[in-house]
Amino acid sequence: MPSLTDSQAQGKAARKQCPRGSHSHPGNVDRDPLALIEASSKGRVKSLVALRYGRMLVSPFTFYRGSALLQAHDLAGTPDMGLAVPLCGDAHLMNFGGFATPERNLVFGVNDFDEAHPGPWEWDLKRLVASFLIAARDLRHGASVEEQVCREVVNAYQATLTLCAQQGALNTWYGQISYKDLLGQAQTSRTLEHVRQAMEKAARRTHAELLPKIVDRDDQGRMTIRDDLPEIFHLHKDSSLLDSNDDWLAVRRWQPLYKGLMADYRLTLQADRRELLSRFEVHDLAFKVVGVGSVGTRCMVALLTDELQQPLFLQFKEARRSVLADYVKPRSPYKHNGQRVVEGQRLMQPASDLFLGWTSGPGGRHFYVRQLRDMKVSAELETFDDETLVAYARICGRALGRAHAKASGEAALISGYIGSGERMADALYAYAQAYAAQNEKDYECFQQACRSGRLLARSEADFTADRMP
Repeated sequence: MPSLTDSQAQGKAARKQCPRGSHSHPGNVDRDPLALIEASSKGRVKSLVALRYGRMLVSPFTFYRGSALLQAHDLAGTPDMGLAVPLCGDAHLMNFGGFATPERNLVFGVNDFDEAHPGPWEWDLKRLVASFLIAARDLRHGASVEEQVCREVVNAYQATLTLCAQQGALNTWYGQISYKDLLGQAQTSRTLEHVRQAMEKAARRTHAELLPKIVDRDDQGRMTIRDDLPEIFHLHKDSSLLDSNDDWLAVRRWQPLYKGLMADYRLTLQADRRELLSRFEVHDLAFKVVGVGSVGTRCMVALLTDELQQPLFLQFKEARRSVLADYVKPRSPYKHNGQRVVEGQRLMQPASDLFLGWTSGPGGRHFYVRQLRDMKVSAELETFDDETLVAYARICGRALGRAHAKASGEAALISGYIGSGERMADALYAYAQAYAAQNEKDYECFQQACRSGRLLARSEADFTADRMP
């Protein structure tokens, strides 16, 4: 195995083939964005594609969140140092947040792995940096903050990789960013208050707290998930938003669907977790719409309870082919997309959901399984002042650096390439500026397509109005 010094020297040598300044290039942006957006909608529930477009239409930032395929296409035309590592695949700033370890400790890190796939480490970093500039611009923080958040992401990423390279494999593997650490590192009273509020919110986001919000109980004590269009609906009721010719409608009742999903899923769990799961019985299964980019993919929520009627909500989320798959040379080692997501998450997170696993459903669709909501918290960007957004950029850069170091074992090589100066930060700030401008052009094109009727965009309010007498 190469020494730390050798690996860093090898990374530094890679600058000859791929100068750090070349990373300012925005990539393959001479393309039709609408064709790629329409391609990414294929295979989704048709009536919900309009909701996906409605959410993307809100702002250039929500458009960016929902168009990961566009940037994957564009990144294929950018230079990289030639090192492929396990990637998150969609590392925008809203795919980071707080979540509970199996020991019920609250930690911070990457928390979405739908697009996990091997690829150039630069791609995750570029998507994250660009997301901060686009969000800062969308929230009108000003040009100086736009630059500062980009530099904070890159510098924190580099510092973390340097630290991990010096820690050794076990310390890197066990390392995590706890919210207690964040409390101690908060540099302003405003940032400190945001961390405290996130911790308090996470403590409240339990299955027991969710139960009365989305579940009805009849006189006999039977529990059912409450329909709340377009967010939650049952497959086989009048409230269903599935298309009339949807193949899932051939399954007349939810129980066979649930039984089929659970059969393979149980086998992907550790024996002790299968034992824990056996202590719950199921009451109901419903469709749940989630996110921006995921809208229209199939996501089911199951309500289970133990003998004391304490709830457990399991989420079965469809795992489609990664948006990176067509644009990178490395192939995923997993044929099952649910397994691809789960193994990527286990490899990159410091600790993963107790019930994380995968399964297959009707029509050969792939799913991964996890708990719904349990102690999960995301940034409320609209409440962030300048200093808090900068602090959040720093912590996301740290989290991505830890994820890449843990998953790849190549922290020394990457940190050697980036170096200790500002050259990489300069290039990626330029990249973020160029890509933000491209994103705005694509967003304007998308807006025009929605106005002209080429694409149908509908909001939650539109769906609610449809159901009003």
